Amino acid sequence: MALKIRLSRGGAKKRPFYKIVVAEALSPRDGKFIERLGSYNPMVAKDHAERLVLDVERAKYWISKGAQPTLRVAKMLSSDGLVKAPVIREQPIKSAPGKKRLEREAEAAEKLASAEEAPQQKLQRKRLRSRSSSEEAPQQKLQRKRLQQQKLQRKRLRQQKLQQKRLQQQKLQRKRLQQQKLQRKRLRSRSSSESSSRRRG
Repeated sequence: MALKIRLSRGGAKKRPFYKIVVAEALSPRDGKFIERLGSYNPMVAKDHAERLVLDVERAKYWISKGAQPTLRVAKMLSSDGLVKAPVIREQPIKSAPGKKRLEREAEAAEKLASAEEAPQQKLQRKRLRSRSSSEEAPQQKLQRKRLQQQKLQRKRLRQQKLQQKRLQQQKLQRKRLQQQKLQRKRLRSRSSSESSSRRRG
């Protein structure tokens, strides 16, 4: 059977105490073990003598017999030079944000930065415009004024034409209405004259 040098938990709730044990690989964590090699007390300070108690000779013996230490125990044994220090990879933190969230946060930060830069860019543009307008020659200013006046005159002419058209249309409508009224009166007068002539006859 494969042998393991591992930790077997004891102690109370939230106050752990571990035995360093040689046990079979398939046996449960706190189950039967072959030999106890020492103890590990994480509740004590790191400088304390009772934090790690280990029988080095027995540990060497079991390692020579083929017992493999677990990652945590190998880290402890490497301090005494019994085993090479294991390579412990960086473990992912559960509370750390994922890749997509980091990308979203980066995009949001870029948007904020661009939003903060936008008003500054507008101010710079305004300053450049004011400088360019002050540096412009007086002839160019006069030309601009003339063009603006011409535009205003065109607008006024268009408005006048539209008003004239509306007035003409209104006059035509009035004439038509008057003609219709006259026609109705004539028809009424004819019908009344015909009815009176029939009565006399």
